[in-house]
Amino acid sequence: MTIQKLKHTESGNFFLIAGPCVIEGEEMAMDIAEKMVKITDKLSIPYLFKGSFKKANRSRIDSFTGIGDEKALKILEKVGKTFDIPVVTDIHSESDAQMAAQYVDVLQIPAFLCRQTDLLVAAAKTGKVVNIKKGQFVSPQAMRFAAQKVIDSGNTNVMLTERGTSFGYQDLIVDYRSIPEMKKFGHPVVLDATHSLQRPNQDSGVTAGQPELIETIALAGIAAGTDGIFMETHQNPAAAKSDGSNMLRLDLMENLLTKAVKIRQAVISC
Repeated sequence: MTIQKLKHTESGNFFLIAGPCVIEGEEMAMDIAEKMVKITDKLSIPYLFKGSFKKANRSRIDSFTGIGDEKALKILEKVGKTFDIPVVTDIHSESDAQMAAQYVDVLQIPAFLCRQTDLLVAAAKTGKVVNIKKGQFVSPQAMRFAAQKVIDSGNTNVMLTERGTSFGYQDLIVDYRSIPEMKKFGHPVVLDATHSLQRPNQDSGVTAGQPELIETIALAGIAAGTDGIFMETHQNPAAAKSDGSNMLRLDLMENLLTKAVKIRQAVISC
C-alpha cells in the first residue's frame, strides 16, 4: 500500500487518518469505520482507518490498555476487508511490528519512540508503510534521520506526522513551520490535530486536552500545506476508554471535513 494507491487520490484532497484511540470492541470500530467511509466518499477524501490494538504508553498502571492483542488486530483486519480501506495501528516493540504487520497496512511509530532504531528497522523490514510521529522533543529537521533509518532498512514507504512540541511540562504547541520543513525530505507529511492538543502530565495521571480547538488546528494545517490530517474520533468521547479528552465527537466530523476540503481547494487553486 502506498498513499498514491488510496481511493479518491485523483480529487487532489488531503488524505485522512481517523478512528478511535484504541479498539474497544468490534461494534464501535465497525460503526466508526462505516460512518467515516460514508463521509469521506461523499467528500472524495482518501481515507485510512486508525485504531490502536493496544496502548503501551499509559501514565498509570490501572489505565485501559486494550481488549487483547490478537482480538483487536482481527477487528482491525475485519474493518479493512469489510470497507476495502487501509488500516493503521501503533506498535511499541519489534515483536509488535511482526505481529501487527499480518493484519494492517500501516505501522505507526508513537512520538515517544521515534528515535528507537530497532523499532524503526523492524517496522521497515515488514514492508508496510511506516508512519513516524515526530517526538514532542524533536525538531522537524531531525526527523529526516528517523525516516532515513527506515529507508536504509530497505523500505521507502515513509510518512512523517507533526503532533505538537512540548511547551513546559503540561502543554503542547504546534509549530506549522514543521510542515514545509518536513516536506523537504520527500515524504508525505501529516498533521495530528488531536494529540497536538493534549495536556500531558496532569496531577491526576490522566492526560487532558482541548477538543474545542481540533477544528482550528486541522484547518490551519490544511492551509499550511499538510498532505494528510490525523484525528482520533469516537461516538462518545466522554465514555471512551483512552484519550477521550482530546478526541473529536464523530457527529462533528463531516462539518469539519467539509470546511477542510474548501480550504484545500483554495490552497491548490492559488
